[in-house]
Amino acid sequence: MSPLFTVWRKELTDLFRDRRTLAISLLMGPLLMPALVLGIGKLASDRISTQLEKPLEVPVIGRSNAPNLVSWLEGQNIVVMPAPADPDSAIRDQKNDVILRIGGKFDAQWRASMPALVEILHDSSREDAQIPVQRLQTLLDNYAQGVGGLRLVARGISPTTMQPLRVSDRDLATPEARTGQALSFLPYFLILTSFLGGAYLVIDTTAGERERQSLEPLLATPAKRAVIMSGKILAACSFGLLSLVLTLAAFKLSFQFAPSLGIKLDVTLWAIARILLVLTPIVLIGTCLLTVIAAGAKSVKEAQSYMSVLMLLPLVPTIILLVNPVKNQLWMLTVPFLAQNQMILKLVRSESITMAEWAAYLAAGFAAGLVLWWLAARRYLDERLAISA
Repeated sequence: MSPLFTVWRKELTDLFRDRRTLAISLLMGPLLMPALVLGIGKLASDRISTQLEKPLEVPVIGRSNAPNLVSWLEGQNIVVMPAPADPDSAIRDQKNDVILRIGGKFDAQWRASMPALVEILHDSSREDAQIPVQRLQTLLDNYAQGVGGLRLVARGISPTTMQPLRVSDRDLATPEARTGQALSFLPYFLILTSFLGGAYLVIDTTAGERERQSLEPLLATPAKRAVIMSGKILAACSFGLLSLVLTLAAFKLSFQFAPSLGIKLDVTLWAIARILLVLTPIVLIGTCLLTVIAAGAKSVKEAQSYMSVLMLLPLVPTIILLVNPVKNQLWMLTVPFLAQNQMILKLVRSESITMAEWAAYLAAGFAAGLVLWWLAARRYLDERLAISA
């Protein structure tokens, strides 16, 4: 154990001497990610509230065909605008979000109690136009239901005759669950921080020392190579956990101001501690995997070239779940990255996690870490490790 902690202390001492790198690693990440999350939430909240509350400008084609409908819309916070010369081009060029076209036979169809044609022109591929289109669609539906009910009353028929079913919508989603759905990208940030938290130290203590030709004297000491490798991994895991703790602390402080954005999360110390426990196995997995890769690289540049690929690994489960949502199953908690994603979403949504799920997750996570540690130990037995390019 003495050589292990000697290597651990030596690597951390060298790291903490580099003040600039230390400041970037321990301050930029923990401060940038909460600011990014809250900034995105603030922008989304402002956009939605602005589009829902401000008067909606709607160009109307054929407004003279339905003056009563146009007058009713104007009383519903709708600003009726002149129709553009080319409505299709106005939509495609994003000059207008939505345009209402009233058919030329609207008056005759209306007087004959037939369905009068109105057309909503919009581009469904534009997300910024979804709220204006929904507002106009909802208003037209309300107007149609109101007029339809008055027609039935005028004929001595109860409006409820046309409603054989009254559907009641009971949403069982908790506020925490809806918040978790809105923050589906949060696990990626946390997993990426855990996975690559010790990347700089791993690359510097393996590929960096190999390039500087300082690894060979270290391997020539009486200490076993597996012990030397374990000391480096322990130092990288310690630094990764420190960075993760600072990141979670920054999230805790930032989400205390989040209720003003409509975001309510459980940021108690117990919740933060459980998230830290969930992310601990991925710290070990990431550190050991990077050790295996960096031990085979002959220079820091070569080792850093793998980072672009490794950064995509935590993103894969997030994309899969966004495109193809699946129900939680026990086997998912044994798959790296997917397991962390599911566990963090459960905690964010304030869902209960059974002891069987905890056991399966922790056992699979640490087992994967131990397998990668064994591979790293095998890599350190290679005599070519001490030879630089």
